[in-house]
Parts: sequence; C-alpha cells; structure tokens
Amino acid sequence: MHAEAMIRTHPALNGPVNTDLLRAIEECLDCAQTCTSCADACLSEANVADLRQCIRLNLDCADLCAATAAIASRCTGANDAVLKAVLLACREACRACAAECERHASMHEHCQVCAEACRRCEDACIAAAEGIEPSLQ
Repeated sequence: MHAEAMIRTHPALNGPVNTDLLRAIEECLDCAQTCTSCADACLSEANVADLRQCIRLNLDCADLCAATAAIASRCTGANDAVLKAVLLACREACRACAAECERHASMHEHCQVCAEACRRCEDACIAAAEGIEPSLQ
C-alpha cells in the first residue's frame, strides 16, 4: 500500500507518522474490500435468504471502513473529535460484522476470511482511537 508513503510526503505533516493511525488506515482499506467481497459471495450462495443480515453488516462495515480510511488519511488541518468518533464507530461496525460472519464461517469460507479481516481492523481502530485526544477548539 502507498498510505505510508503518501502520509510521510505530505507537506503539512510536521513530525513523526502516527503508526497506529497508519495501521488503521491500511486495515480499514483491506477490511472494506474484504467485506464488499464477502457480501458479493453471500449473494451467490444458495441460502442467500439466510445471509441477509450478514450482507447488511458486510456492506455497512465496508462503507464505514472506507470513510474511516479517507478521514484518517487527511493531514491538512485537524478534526480529532470526528476522527476519534469515526474510528470508534468503525470498531463497532467491524465487531458486529465479525460476529455475524463467525456465525457462518463453518459453512462459508469467505465469511471466515471476512471475520478475520474485521477483527484485525477492529483492533487497529481501537489502538488508533486510544492515541487521539480531541482538542477543544
């Protein structure tokens, strides 16, 4: 991925790169793709009606992960309160999606792969959020 190279070369960045935030960006991008693929795979399963909630949570998680990665990638200015809130919301979406995918993992390998990606993203979002102290503006 090029996230680190882009952030390191950003002219507004004055100081070290927040490695926890960088990891969250990368995990969010990976999770967004994985959840989108899992939803698509669920739609191809014979028992698609049984996977409606899984598909919903996959798509919600994918959208929130993509938004989180985009917001976290911005280095111009600051919006720490929103960044922390979106990281925590992403963590929750990943937790819910992983739990649902784990319910189907023994029958659908794509759900197992998705649950693992969601758990990694959940952990990365927690670590990144813990390092952000919103300032009073």
